[in-house]
Amino acid sequence: MSTHAIHSDALAQKLADSGLRNTPQRELVYDALLKKRDHPTADEVYARVKTQLPGISLATVYNCLETLVQCDLVRAVNFERAPTRYCPNLHPHAHFHDETTGSTHDIELPAQLLAEIKSVLPPGYSAEAVEITFRGKLPSAG
Repeated sequence: MSTHAIHSDALAQKLADSGLRNTPQRELVYDALLKKRDHPTADEVYARVKTQLPGISLATVYNCLETLVQCDLVRAVNFERAPTRYCPNLHPHAHFHDETTGSTHDIELPAQLLAEIKSVLPPGYSAEAVEITFRGKLPSAG
């Protein structure tokens, strides 16, 4: 079975579990996120899928992205007042946001580090999610 077919089946199952059906638009948007894992904005996703489905609207792309987030297929990543970015990596990880280029990179977090971070929560509390974002840039050459 191809990787595309596996992702398509996973998408269809997650949508069905949420009482929704798979559509060509949802599949195309999800596929665009999986093919190039660069944390695109909705506008960037729209530009990518418009070439394959010229009739798709920006509103449809936004709706598809929101559905994918609600079904836990992608994560919405927010950096202060910048547009929301979308990340298909559902494993626990942090993000590094390059303030010079605007690019965002996944940073894998060891399980031991996550456990240590969660250990500082107030007594009796547990965290369902941890969001860590590093901001910076490459040192200038010279």
